[in-house]
Amino acid sequence: MTTGEIAGAAAGQTSAEIRGGTAAEIVDSVRDLVERGGLRPGVQLPSVRTLADRLGVNRNTVVAAYRQLGQAGLVVTRGRAGTQVAGRSAVAQEGYAADTVLRDVATGNPDPAHVPDPGPALAALSSRPVMYGEPVVDAGLEDLARGWLDPDVGAAGERRLTVTSGAFDAVERLLAQALTRDDAVALEDPCFLATIRTVRLAGYRPVPVPVDAEGMTVDGLRAALESGVRAVVCTPRAQNPTGASLSESRAAALRELLAEHPYVLVVEDDHYSLLSRRPFRTIVGPDHRRWALIRSVSKFLGPDMSLALTATDPETADRLAMRLSPGTTWVSHILQRLAHALLTDDAARRTIERAAVHYADRNAAFTARLAAHGIDVPGSDGLSLWVPLPGPARDVSEHLMRRGWLARTGDEFAIDDADPSWHLRLTVHHLDDDAAQALADDVAAACGAVAGR
Repeated sequence: MTTGEIAGAAAGQTSAEIRGGTAAEIVDSVRDLVERGGLRPGVQLPSVRTLADRLGVNRNTVVAAYRQLGQAGLVVTRGRAGTQVAGRSAVAQEGYAADTVLRDVATGNPDPAHVPDPGPALAALSSRPVMYGEPVVDAGLEDLARGWLDPDVGAAGERRLTVTSGAFDAVERLLAQALTRDDAVALEDPCFLATIRTVRLAGYRPVPVPVDAEGMTVDGLRAALESGVRAVVCTPRAQNPTGASLSESRAAALRELLAEHPYVLVVEDDHYSLLSRRPFRTIVGPDHRRWALIRSVSKFLGPDMSLALTATDPETADRLAMRLSPGTTWVSHILQRLAHALLTDDAARRTIERAAVHYADRNAAFTARLAAHGIDVPGSDGLSLWVPLPGPARDVSEHLMRRGWLARTGDEFAIDDADPSWHLRLTVHHLDDDAAQALADDVAAACGAVAGR
């Protein structure tokens, strides 16, 4: 029996086990099967058409059920691979690895020593309580946004400001107000971990757009638009994981291409903003109708400061506001005032600038160490480095584990992981010179072992 026949047989068996005549009943049936072990992580669920035909229900009923299951984290959608039962860690996430004795160079975290101390700002915050019905955006943060976001808004006309609980809260809500299950969304490939997770759990269909040294490629975006994507998520600088930033010529070419699709939602996630060593370049042209520019504070004020400012066109702002209720009507004004206080404090801004220099310098020094071993890492921006390898990243990673290092392979950032990645993403800015040299030596040794097979 071929692999396809086995998968088909498994899907048929799964279809026979699922019961229900409404979306809620189908959800309950799948949930019960998962909890009882009848559906294990990685098992592919039937297609919408197959299950609807067997149950004798409208396909929209199954679509609604799969969407609810995705929002509950029980299933993930993997494009052509279909909808699968999620595991406990169906999609990789940033952060420290638990229960490991290895030296972690996979975190993607900022350096705590280069995050401004919020203590003085907290002590000076206004104590006036905010009541129901007051404006959801704090006045001080609104004023700050005018100078921080407005100069980089590419579209003409009115802009609205929304405050969300971080960048990926904004991305999730922006996509949710524009898309329905199985809608196509263009994502950079390789892609930010949280973006992949957001799209898969919501049941959207990710369409990969390759990224090169100048950012999202024109041919890749053209193919995605021709395939019918309804949204595009782009990182204009310090793209994670590659560190690529848009050149002016590339941004102009993407704007020209998108001018033919003014109602496609374009989301620009400028997550590295104040730390970036590259200029901001937008892919949103003056006549584009649906757009959003997101700037979060997590990279320079710390991940626990879950706050992002999102500038959008008025229609998108209205829809986004509706998505903020009833679960989260507004982001705490205490948090908004703290962000405003830090971002307008001279000492805090000096700390942020020192952090930007620190990350750039430490990454450049490590790049030079690898270059001495004949490993050329393209110039980039961001917290981490995207290291090309002479063979599969998983093999190099295994060699590094034996040498005491925990690295992150490029496979975790791939939209379609059919082909093995030949890249590592390394976070090295927290290493001292001796540790950095040891890691560079070990990476070179691991690459040599893989290349010599």
